[in-house]
Amino acid sequence: MSLLSPVLPAFKVYFMAVIVVLSQLYQRCRYGFSLPAGNDERGGQEAVRKIKEETLTSKVEFLFCDLASMKSIRQFVKEFKKKNYPLHMLINNAGVMMIPQRKTKDGFEEQFGVNYLGHFLLTNLLLDILKKTGSPSHNARVVTVSSGTHYIGELNMDDLQSRHCYSPCGAYAQSKLALVLFSYQLQQLLAAEGSHVTANVVDPGVVNTNLYKDVFWLTKLVKSLTHRLLFKTPDEGAITSIYAAVAPELEGVGGCYLYHEKIIKSSAVTYDEDLQRKLWAESCKLVGIPNVINEVIST
Repeated sequence: MSLLSPVLPAFKVYFMAVIVVLSQLYQRCRYGFSLPAGNDERGGQEAVRKIKEETLTSKVEFLFCDLASMKSIRQFVKEFKKKNYPLHMLINNAGVMMIPQRKTKDGFEEQFGVNYLGHFLLTNLLLDILKKTGSPSHNARVVTVSSGTHYIGELNMDDLQSRHCYSPCGAYAQSKLALVLFSYQLQQLLAAEGSHVTANVVDPGVVNTNLYKDVFWLTKLVKSLTHRLLFKTPDEGAITSIYAAVAPELEGVGGCYLYHEKIIKSSAVTYDEDLQRKLWAESCKLVGIPNVINEVIST
C-alpha cells in the first residue's frame, strides 16, 4: 500500500472545499443568500414543538429513524405506513463526515452505510407511497443531498466498504458519489415505470454544522476562524434542497444536479449508466431488497 493512498483523497477533498467556499464567498458578496419561507429524537421533538408554536397547527409528528440501522429504517417505514399518510416529498439529508473507521449496526463502513445505503433502503421502501401520492399535475419528489466532494470521489465496486485502504475523506467522497449515481438511476426507473415521481440530487455547499466534529484539528481551527464569512448557515444550506422540493419550475423535472438553485453538471462518471446499474444491483444485495431495474429498464 502506498503512503499516498490515504493522503491523496484528503488533499482532493480539502482542495474541493476551498473551491466551494470561495464560490460561496463570491455568491454572498454578489447576490447574498435569500432564505425560503435534528437528527436525534430529542432534537426532532424540539423541532416539532417549535413548528407547532410558530404555525399554530397540531398536524406535525416526529418519527424516529436511525439511518445506521436497517432494522430501524424498516421499523420507521412500518410505522409511517400504518398512518396512511400521503408522501409528497422525501428529502434524504442524514449523514456523517470524515469519521474514523467504524461500522454500522449491520457491519457496513459507517459513511457508506449512513450516507448512502440508509437512504437507498429508505427511499426504496417508501416508493410505493410516493407513487400513490404523485399525480400528473403534482409529482411527488425525492430530493437527495450529496456534496461537491462527489467530483473527486472514486467508486470502488470491489471494496465499497473501504476495508483494504480506509481514508476518512475518500470514504466520504465515495458515499456522496454513490448518492448521485443512485439518484440518476432512480429517476430512470421512475420514468420507465411512468410514475408521477421525480428524483433530483442537490449540493448544499459548505455549511456550518456539527458534521465537522471528527475532522482534523487544523480544519476545525480554520473553520472556527472563517465560518462566519465563508460557510453557509444551516438555513442557507437548506435553500437548494427546499427549492428542489417545492419549486414550480421543477414540476415533472427529474435526473438533475442542483447547486445554488440552478441545474449544473455533476461529474462525468455519474452519467455512466452501466456503473449506475452495477451500484444499484450491489446495493440491493447489501440491504436485502429485490432488484427490479432489469425488469423495468431495457438494456
